Amino acid sequence: MNKTGDQYTLNVPETGKKRIVVIGGGFGGLSFLKKLRSKAFQVVLLDRYNYHTFQPLLYQVATAGLEPDSIAGPLRKIIRNRKDWHFRMLRVNRIDIEKNKVFTTAGVLAYDYLIIATGSKINYFGNDSIAINAYPVKQVTHALDLRHTLFQQFEGLEILDRNSGVQENFNFVVVGAGPTGVEICGALAELKKHVLPKDYPELDISRMHIFLVEGLSKVLPTMSDSSGKKAKKYLEQAGVKVILNCMTDSFDGKTVHLNNGEKIVTNTLIWAAGVKPNLPEGIPGDFMEKDSLRVNVFNQLYNKDNTKIIDNVFAIGDIAFMKTEKYENGLPGLAPVAIQQGKHLATNMKRMLHGKAFNSFKYVNRGVMATIGRNRAVADLPCKINLSGTVGWMLWMMVHLLYLIEFRNKILVFINWFWNYVTYDRGIRLIIRPSPKSKDRISREMFKAMRNDE
Repeated sequence: MNKTGDQYTLNVPETGKKRIVVIGGGFGGLSFLKKLRSKAFQVVLLDRYNYHTFQPLLYQVATAGLEPDSIAGPLRKIIRNRKDWHFRMLRVNRIDIEKNKVFTTAGVLAYDYLIIATGSKINYFGNDSIAINAYPVKQVTHALDLRHTLFQQFEGLEILDRNSGVQENFNFVVVGAGPTGVEICGALAELKKHVLPKDYPELDISRMHIFLVEGLSKVLPTMSDSSGKKAKKYLEQAGVKVILNCMTDSFDGKTVHLNNGEKIVTNTLIWAAGVKPNLPEGIPGDFMEKDSLRVNVFNQLYNKDNTKIIDNVFAIGDIAFMKTEKYENGLPGLAPVAIQQGKHLATNMKRMLHGKAFNSFKYVNRGVMATIGRNRAVADLPCKINLSGTVGWMLWMMVHLLYLIEFRNKILVFINWFWNYVTYDRGIRLIIRPSPKSKDRISREMFKAMRNDE
């Protein structure tokens, strides 16, 4: 780092090329980098993690179906062997679009073009008790915390008296009936049916209860009514208790309080109820709408009065609010949107190099889907085609394998899925780092003991 005044300049070489700074190595940022492949720019990728996470499969890491390295890949591998492309692992604190600078935890970096692809973060809707005590499923660390807690609790139950009344260890509450919540419930139901009875034969696994709480009137609110009804049916057949039209008021680590007056004792509340844009500081409010960055059809920032366009700053993915005739409330917060925007922006940057005008972005909806376990999934495809059951499940698997970051990930996931399907087993049930979030006494003692052994 070179010190300049009271600030530090981030250690990136000056080469005389136009510098593109990409903030975020998620679906949008990654698809942009993979498509660009140009030696004409200096490219700098900034992210607080040194890996990309395939978030749609995090729930399988959380429920012992996959290891983290199956759904994650190092960001440096994406940019290596590309001359004058750089990665810096750090957090972006602020952006100054007037001075064309990014302020990070390690220093300041000037840019010629800025691509904001910071994605989304967990939305607790201002509920502090849930933020402190619930288990989110947004990052690899979250998934591992949940996985370790799950198996810690059953190990603890083996130690206790068989007649002990610790029902909170057997109860699991999932809040949010979107794809993530539905898929977690399906995975927990499969653990209950196929894995836990074999691992813990002395426990009465029938005492395990899974609750799905949703504030709206149907399961999978963003999908068709047909898919929502099918998913609810599949969940109930798997033994999940679905509670609709009900909000979660609070969770103190022992009891979930619902706004219908019902209480559920549990140590484990899994929060899948929503996300919000992960907005960097420094962007003037005039360029925002619904806590997102207003972008035109070229993904460039523009203000509410349509009087100013920041033509060298772009936003893609969940952070971008692009209003179209079909999507008046903005494009959906889905991985395919971010991927398509990233690829389209890379193509436009190449067009700019050759003196050509930008093309407008048009989102192509290729469908939305969710799985509820073995041979059970729902899919809403274009032209109002709805699939469910085994056909929907096979399509879900193929699509997710296709979108995984590397060939190695595809092979690892396929092998794990094949093994799990044939053996009705989950081979990844290690408690490597017990979760300090665990609320029951036995798990806390296990955690302290393992820490003391280090």
